[in-house]
Amino acid sequence: MSILLSFLIFVLVAGVAALAGMRLYVRPKEAIERVTGVVRVEEEHVPLHPSLVFHELVKKLGTMMPVNPRDAGVVQKRLIRAGIRNPNAVRYLYGAKALFGITLPLVVSMFVLGSDSDPVNKALYVLAAGAAGFLGPNEYLNRKAKHRQHEIRRGLPNALDLLVVCVESGLGLDQAMVQVAKDLEEAHPEITEEFAMVNYELKAGNRRIDSLRNLAERTNVEDLKKLVAVLIQADRFGTGVAQSLRAHAEFMRVQARQIAEEKAAKLGVKLVFPIFFCILPSLFVVTVGPMAVKIVRDLVPMMNSM
Repeated sequence: MSILLSFLIFVLVAGVAALAGMRLYVRPKEAIERVTGVVRVEEEHVPLHPSLVFHELVKKLGTMMPVNPRDAGVVQKRLIRAGIRNPNAVRYLYGAKALFGITLPLVVSMFVLGSDSDPVNKALYVLAAGAAGFLGPNEYLNRKAKHRQHEIRRGLPNALDLLVVCVESGLGLDQAMVQVAKDLEEAHPEITEEFAMVNYELKAGNRRIDSLRNLAERTNVEDLKKLVAVLIQADRFGTGVAQSLRAHAEFMRVQARQIAEEKAAKLGVKLVFPIFFCILPSLFVVTVGPMAVKIVRDLVPMMNSM
């Protein structure tokens, strides 16, 4: 045992001495410059900002994780629907899943190991934290995509009305979409971003039909898919774009009115629980409270005296 310990200490000291000698005394860079006669200028190392260190860590973790190309394509579509167009977004997502899937169980285990809970419950807590850390980024992505689709659906009627005005005033469909993207940039940035993307694809040489289909595929919003189908049919059969847009705008206006009426009809049922749990208790306190106080103050002493 002592021989093995001595050998390990010798290897450790020798390794440290060798590394120190390589770092302090052996300078291969200077020898190469002396032989070749070429002086290499080192690039100035720019330190990373503390806010970017986390991003680099997540990206490296995502690069290390194995990714199925088929799953990566599906995840890329979900990222685009959420408005995330970074080419490294898939790596960031997988890196975040790996980081939170490892970190959260460790943090939870630090808290539950010192408690008096049952060992089975402790294991369940750690497993639940790991599942939450691994599936949390997916849930965040789904919520972000749904929120963006809701914003696109909410801003589409205004964009469609403005599109009808632009087309009827003499602009072509492409120029009308560009004008709508400029005018509604502050009010509805999601729909204007999609219209601007269609314009970029047209400038890149893509056909209008393909660009409109890509618009419907990127957003996955039913109302926008209907609009794309109307525009493709108008372009294919040669009908008037302005007339088709006006008819579709009228249809969407009627549909929005019906949805508003449906929500108004459901309002009475949805108000039952807030009224029962929030308004009625305060009403009982105001109406029955004084009488209860009077009964307790007058009737209870009278009953005790009897």
